[in-house]
Amino acid sequence: MRGFITRVLITALGLWLAANVVSGIAVGSWKTLLLAAIVLGVVNAIVRPILIILTLPITFFTLGFFLLVVNGLSFALAASIVPGFHVATLGSAIVGALVVSVTGWFANSFIGSSGRIERVRHIEVGGRRLDG
Repeated sequence: MRGFITRVLITALGLWLAANVVSGIAVGSWKTLLLAAIVLGVVNAIVRPILIILTLPITFFTLGFFLLVVNGLSFALAASIVPGFHVATLGSAIVGALVVSVTGWFANSFIGSSGRIERVRHIEVGGRRLDG
C-alpha cells in the first residue's frame, strides 16, 4: 500500500509540474491533482496496453515514435475523465505525458519496490567492495 501511495504522489508531482510548465494543461485543485494521478495510473495500466497492441503496425513503421501519440492520447483520456483537469490540444497532451514520464522515471529511480527510499548498501571502488 505504501508503494501505491508513493507512486500516486510521484505521478501527482509530475502532473503538477506539467500543469506549471506546459501551456494548455490546467489542474483545478490538489484533490483534482490526486484524482487525476490515480485515473492516469488506471488508464496507463488498462487502456494504454490495448492502444499499443492496436497501433503496433504504425508504431513499427514510425520506429516507435507513434508511442508518443499513444501516451498523449492516454493523458488526454485521463483529462477527459477527471473534472477540473483540462488539456487543450493533443500536442499539450504529448508534452504533458513526457513531463510526467520523465518526472516519474527520475523519482522512481530513488524508490524501491516497497515504496521507500533505498539506500546504497555497498559501493565497489577499484574492484573492492566497501560496505556502507
